[in-house]
Amino acid sequence: MSREKEARSRIIQVKSGVIGPVEAKTRKVRSKTLGDYPEVASAHREVAKLYSSPLLVGPPICDELMALIRHMFTEEEAGLVRHLRPLFGKSASELARDEHRPESEVGPIMSRLAFEKRVIISREKNGTRIFYLMPIVPGTFEYSMMRASMDSLTDWNRRFAELFEALWETGYFVDYSRYASPIVRYVPVGQAISAHPMALPADQMEGILDRYQSFGVTNCQCRMAEEIMGRGCGRPKENCLMMGPWTEVAVERGWHRKVSRKEALEIKLEAEAAGLVNWMVWEESGQTTTGSCSCCGCCCHMLRTVTEFNAPGNIAPPHFLPRMDLVKCSYCGKCAIACPMGAIRMDTKAKTYEHLILRCIGCGLCKVACEKEKAISMEPNRNYQAPPPTMRSLLLRSTPGYIRNAWSVWRKFR
Repeated sequence: MSREKEARSRIIQVKSGVIGPVEAKTRKVRSKTLGDYPEVASAHREVAKLYSSPLLVGPPICDELMALIRHMFTEEEAGLVRHLRPLFGKSASELARDEHRPESEVGPIMSRLAFEKRVIISREKNGTRIFYLMPIVPGTFEYSMMRASMDSLTDWNRRFAELFEALWETGYFVDYSRYASPIVRYVPVGQAISAHPMALPADQMEGILDRYQSFGVTNCQCRMAEEIMGRGCGRPKENCLMMGPWTEVAVERGWHRKVSRKEALEIKLEAEAAGLVNWMVWEESGQTTTGSCSCCGCCCHMLRTVTEFNAPGNIAPPHFLPRMDLVKCSYCGKCAIACPMGAIRMDTKAKTYEHLILRCIGCGLCKVACEKEKAISMEPNRNYQAPPPTMRSLLLRSTPGYIRNAWSVWRKFR
């Protein structure tokens, strides 16, 4: 079995002629308390408590979280990081005061965490560098694994990926999908909507990329991690784009490779041809730095929340949905096999078709697969919402769901 087919078998199953999604995994996170870890240094326990905060979309205190935190930070590093707070940053001088250490020692440690390990973020504010915590995902995982080459991954990175996967596979994040809080949307493949009269520039990668001047490309962090785990699907990895003002910084630091707009579009079209789907941050300004990964349902953590756990709360409703003409359909099952989400269930023997709409991202790969019969068309989704015009409006729109999820998780584990 090829790597791609083996990976697809984690999404799609075939039983007695029925092609459809695999059964959803059950959550296996086992919540504990800090008191269950007397052997762990107090600094590591305090940092684990910070990362378990619902404000950081964090997991409950558990073995997997504790193992990851102990890998992310040495005890000395944890002693400083424990003084940060979710959503609020501190300078090196403030951390030095909190930890009763010279600023000359604290500054280099925090800079190493921000620019070498990349497990925290920082920014300049009035001439002073401020350090912040990030959510483990999305955030720390992507930032620390962002590499222009697999060869630049260290043993530390590889172990980080293994420990992160162990935490992610507990399914803790399902609790944060109870209330919709979409932050990304998926763009239909060009072949599926190229001639559609309702298609907008925002529905096509060429129109989207025209808004930006600077482009950088790096490897997909999710497929890198799955390759480390021995579960890679073999699809192209160098197709994670950054666009906008901060791209030059990422290129200068070696995290991205600079590309032209033409090269960026070619990369995205090649990704589509390989059966990948492109996402964008759900806002349309073109004025802020943004990104676009090319995803597969077997490796991408955003899509795996759906394909493995049936939790689609962070994905915006698509503009188009597939419509099947059952008169033309031969029930060959190609559309169900091509779907990266397991959003189609087809019985090739009983001649039945079911569209699992809550799993569908409107990518159109099913339409592309139905090239012979042409039984599938892409039609506007009546529940579609246009992307917010700015990043600020996106945050305003997604905040209510974020707060409701954080509150429900806090009540569950308090």
